Amino acid sequence: MPRKIVLHAGFHKTGTSTIQQCLRANRKALMPALAIRLKGQMQDLMHATRGYSTWRDPLTLAKVARRFDALLADLPEMSKRTLVLSGEELSGHMPGRGSLADYSAAVDLAQLYSDVIKARFPGVPVAFLYSTRSAASWLESAYWEHVKSASMTLGFDEFADAYGHGANLPAIAAQVNAAVGHPVQTATFEDGGDPVTALLDLCDVPTPLRSHLSQVAASNTRLPRDVLLELLAANRAYPDRAQRKAAKQDILTRMQTS
Repeated sequence: MPRKIVLHAGFHKTGTSTIQQCLRANRKALMPALAIRLKGQMQDLMHATRGYSTWRDPLTLAKVARRFDALLADLPEMSKRTLVLSGEELSGHMPGRGSLADYSAAVDLAQLYSDVIKARFPGVPVAFLYSTRSAASWLESAYWEHVKSASMTLGFDEFADAYGHGANLPAIAAQVNAAVGHPVQTATFEDGGDPVTALLDLCDVPTPLRSHLSQVAASNTRLPRDVLLELLAANRAYPDRAQRKAAKQDILTRMQTS
């Protein structure tokens, strides 16, 4: 069993892609201390967590439990290493999709992870990390991500009116802290914060090992505003999914080749 389990369970648009890129790029160097599972290795689980955040029904939550337990059951022996699971969708979908207005599902999911770990690996220490961002900054970033990656047609002010109350990320982390009975840490990438270091600290990665880690550039950064406005116009102009996807891909291709 792992010596410790750390779940970096969110939130979207808080530097999570950069953290995961760092773990991916340094997987070999970190191997003496960490066993790493990223989103690509948890697709079945992510599908269920997204479903639960949408439907909030007992059957889907039970599916999350089965798939999370199966993930743990498939682990190799790692008694001297920390298991780190990093994926923002461990907290479900990003708010802003239809009626999904906040991250409250993250509390249920974190409690489930805690219970499943306790049943399979009794006595193994568990900790949670949630990377965060100021409410105003997160809300703007989440809006433009929905414009880019989904079919958002609302203007920003309309989006903020509908989903602004879901932008208080530290409040959700505090609810998780009250629910799980394990250490819950937050780290912001604003104001000089360093979520990568916070995660390595929580995983007890030795200082000498860190000196061998390669640096990575920020990942999934925001597109230029003129490109985002074109994508928003495409969302509004093409109700048909296939036509919309083609139009947006054309915009992104022109940006890359200009």
